[in-house]
Amino acid sequence: MKALVVDDDRVLADLVSFTLRRAGYEVVAASDSVSALRRWIDDKPDLIILDINLPGTAELQDGFAICRHIRAESDVPIILLTVRGEEQDIVHGLEVGADDYILKPFSPRQLVARVQAVMRRFHATRTSQPAKLSVDGLEFNPKLREVYLANETPKTLTALESRLLEALMLNTGQALTFNDLISDVWGPGGGSTEMLRQLVRRLRSKIEKDPTNPHYIQNLPGLGYAFLLKR
Repeated sequence: MKALVVDDDRVLADLVSFTLRRAGYEVVAASDSVSALRRWIDDKPDLIILDINLPGTAELQDGFAICRHIRAESDVPIILLTVRGEEQDIVHGLEVGADDYILKPFSPRQLVARVQAVMRRFHATRTSQPAKLSVDGLEFNPKLREVYLANETPKTLTALESRLLEALMLNTGQALTFNDLISDVWGPGGGSTEMLRQLVRRLRSKIEKDPTNPHYIQNLPGLGYAFLLKR
């Protein structure tokens, strides 16, 4: 397994690289946006650890832009490193395609645990996904992360939107708690109720004809959500 570590802080990059090598990864590193993309293309890593406060170019200004660019072409797991405590920054990172985030400072043990959790979810998703899910006029291809609705152009979902929709569709007609869905989407210790609400809002904008009066994803006040729950 190969990991790409992208951080302009040499001390931190060395610590992350050392920790991942001890965990069994081959590690390559980059310190700016241009070299990060070059390493991603040339080395084809299985995992990317990416600092969001990264020197960049006019087109690739920071780690968010790098993440968005890579995610448009690959489903490689991406974990963001950030010193920012603002939840909106974290949400933005997940919005552009990151699989998880770690707030600095962090311990080597925490880093390994989060990497292992992300990789487990990634491999489980690849091996267990059904070819297609179809419910009440909505068809979803988890492998391509595409949604098909009658007479509409297929829409591509982010990795998080895809995991959320799959969890909901696999449990059609059942109530799912906030904690159930957070665990399915982000894994233990990741996500929050507010982040889930924002993710639901974005998913509704892609699959609902009227997101303000949803047909598929229904609110269960104080509990969670359900997909086509019969009342």
